[in-house]
Amino acid sequence: MAGLEVAFIDLQSYWNNVRHHTQDISVDHLIVRRGQAFKITLYFRNQGFQQGLDDIIFVAETGPLPDLARGTRAVFSLASHGGPSPWVASLESAGATHLEVSLCAPPVAPVGRYRLKVRIDAFQGSVAYQLGEFVLLFNPWCPEDAVYLDSEPQRQEYVVSDYGFIYQGNKSWIHPCPWNFGQFEERILDICLELLDKSLNFQVDPAMDTALRGSPVYLSRVVCAMINSNDDNGVLNGNWTENYGDGVNPAEWTGSVAILKQWHASGCQPVRYGQCWVFAAVMCTVMRCLGIPTRVVTNFDSGHDTDGNLVIDEYYDSTGRILENKKKDTVWNFHVWNECWMARQDLPPGYGGWQVLDATPQETSNGLYCCGPASVRAIKDGEVDLNYDTPFVFSMVNADCMSWLVLGGKEEKLHQDTATVGNSISTKSVLSDERDDITESYKYSEGSPQERQVYFKAVEKLKARRTQGPLQANPQPPRPTSRFQDGPRGWDAPSPQHSGALQVALKFTLVDPPNMGQDINFVLLALNMSPQLKDLKVNLSAQSLLHDGSPLCPFWQDTAFISLSPKEEKSYRCKIPYCQYSRYLSEDKLIRISALGEEKSRPEKILVNKIISLTYPAIIINVQGAAVVRQPLSIQVIFSNPLLEPVEDCVLTVEGSGLFKKQQRILIGVLKPQHRVSVTLKTVPFKSGQRQIQANLSSNKFKDIKGYRNVYVGFGL
Repeated sequence: MAGLEVAFIDLQSYWNNVRHHTQDISVDHLIVRRGQAFKITLYFRNQGFQQGLDDIIFVAETGPLPDLARGTRAVFSLASHGGPSPWVASLESAGATHLEVSLCAPPVAPVGRYRLKVRIDAFQGSVAYQLGEFVLLFNPWCPEDAVYLDSEPQRQEYVVSDYGFIYQGNKSWIHPCPWNFGQFEERILDICLELLDKSLNFQVDPAMDTALRGSPVYLSRVVCAMINSNDDNGVLNGNWTENYGDGVNPAEWTGSVAILKQWHASGCQPVRYGQCWVFAAVMCTVMRCLGIPTRVVTNFDSGHDTDGNLVIDEYYDSTGRILENKKKDTVWNFHVWNECWMARQDLPPGYGGWQVLDATPQETSNGLYCCGPASVRAIKDGEVDLNYDTPFVFSMVNADCMSWLVLGGKEEKLHQDTATVGNSISTKSVLSDERDDITESYKYSEGSPQERQVYFKAVEKLKARRTQGPLQANPQPPRPTSRFQDGPRGWDAPSPQHSGALQVALKFTLVDPPNMGQDINFVLLALNMSPQLKDLKVNLSAQSLLHDGSPLCPFWQDTAFISLSPKEEKSYRCKIPYCQYSRYLSEDKLIRISALGEEKSRPEKILVNKIISLTYPAIIINVQGAAVVRQPLSIQVIFSNPLLEPVEDCVLTVEGSGLFKKQQRILIGVLKPQHRVSVTLKTVPFKSGQRQIQANLSSNKFKDIKGYRNVYVGFGL
């Protein structure tokens, strides 16, 4: 008599994927999450399962060298519970010729692609069958998983949502940039798993790397290093030179899908080019795809401290223009990174939760260009001795800024500012298009005793770690600053630095919105807070900036002589014509205006500056009619040339997960001055629910006129 023979297997991919929140990735291939059971059905050829006579043993393997001891191979029986394997098989139901079984991977199992086998032992002998493959992901719905997030709205936002915003601009003009994460699009999961196998860790020791993929701390560092290409054939080449002729200008990207598919299609050659927001957006796609809750975070006025003393040094000349920094310390206009949610069993209690991961290649970490995971709570507490890269992240949000005047080959300290770095730290709100300001999760309020205590605690901890002498940091809180950043608070009266302090405040205010193609009109306000007459000489300058803080050559200068009676306020009007700034403008569209003021016969000086982000009119997107799955849909895109001159090489790109199978690219050609154009696209939505359309217009004069439109796609009949 023949033994039990498997005829075929039903992996129940559709229903399992729905229960495991992976149906948007696929309904044809089994994709499940660890710590949660999934069901399969075995159909037998000749007879039914006989409990007590037939022993069914399952084998699950991942990686090239599966091993029981490492946890990359599991052998577990339907008959025995509480055995040596943490994997579990349970009998659900048995029929005349079929058997439904529930399988469950432990919540610490390595994620990745698995091979599933079954061995049937009977008195006639043993026979083994290959049942197929499945993918195992992290499970933020499982309380025992290290990435468990106990809020369903947050899980929907940080795992399931496939679009969002990346905030750019400056702290006085915060602008949402729409982005298509597309983590559930076709082939993206396969590309994410390929990315893990291309990492240096896997190349050096594939067995160990595969075994460690159960740890979100480990895996997040691997992904972080693989998003940039500095150490390996990672996804993106970084480029901050403004020379993008052999690739794509980072400002033109509107989503991660095109980038990841290009990386895969080229044989895993790095895609050209990315900057911080592109690195962070692609990492968000990969991490959400693998099941780790992730969000994109923007830090305005972000410090880049190259020598680890928690002080950013900036150098100015007598005209007030910022000079190229010989130390390479910079304050980025904004910097973008990720936060990933995970437990931190490697740290003291209380430091789990949101962790900073920064894939932009700035500094190395254990020899590789990656940063984090660094506990956000540890950063706020000044615990800069905790893993990983906490000192560098602390400096990005809470370093002090030292300004120096370079005159005649000598450096004169202007002031130390404690509040310049780390402002308006922003991320998209949960299930809303609003912006969340999460600055308070990174640091105490600027000017508060707690903030200064944490800063000096961090300085002392770093002093203890350094092996080459003490840090050059001020052991006492710095004296009040005489620098005034323009902001929403209005006049901030300075405290006199000493009895002979200047007692004058300067401030820039824009007269008109800074629209691209128009003249920039602004005023310098001067306020005399002393009872004496003040005769001021103020040197003004304007120069373009890259968003990483690197200055370009100044293109406008002026000198103002202002006499102020006691307690008097005066304004000095300024104008920079478009024809003057357009030739010098960086592609980041940033202009820094500065003023360096001094009183005759006195040594004290006062510096004020303001960063202006020039703006374009947004693209308008209209959805014509109701959007329904598998029903034709027309989308109207309206855009214009905002300049008083023609622009060439105009290209419109449009994308949206669940709406377009691939990015749409429409060649427009030449646009006449201030000419308005309407383009209608037709598509057939293939996924239901809340969706977003992202659009970008580029030309030889501008690269990133953007627009977006949210659209709800119905199921239909």
